[in-house]
Amino acid sequence: MPDVVEQAVQARLVTPAPRMETVPTTLRYDRADPFAVSVGFPPQATLAGVAVSWAFARDLLAAGVRAPAGVGDVRVRPFGYDRTVLEFHSREGVAMVHIHTTELRRFLKRTEALVPAGREHRYLDVDQDVLELLRDAC
Repeated sequence: MPDVVEQAVQARLVTPAPRMETVPTTLRYDRADPFAVSVGFPPQATLAGVAVSWAFARDLLAAGVRAPAGVGDVRVRPFGYDRTVLEFHSREGVAMVHIHTTELRRFLKRTEALVPAGREHRYLDVDQDVLELLRDAC
């Protein structure tokens, strides 16, 4: 069984222009970081022209496809019949994208097959994490 789930999706950027631009986006989940998911955007979708990835709690994504969730840098909420809005807040501003809810649910189902929700703690390598913390402290 693989340790990583990656899924390509199309995200629609919310912009002031009348038509939203669609960009290829990658959803990613790694068993080595069992509580997190990430959303990667290509250079053409960012103001700086470089690829950007946002990591946040898998639980936030799962909650946000059903009801508004999040109060910090990442917020997720349902939108219309089959869209979910992801908001990314930074010093530079707010980026909003729409992704088909069915795609997000499919991704979450694949991550659950890899690491069931509520069992993430079983996949943590606490000994390795402590070694890294101690190494960085010296």
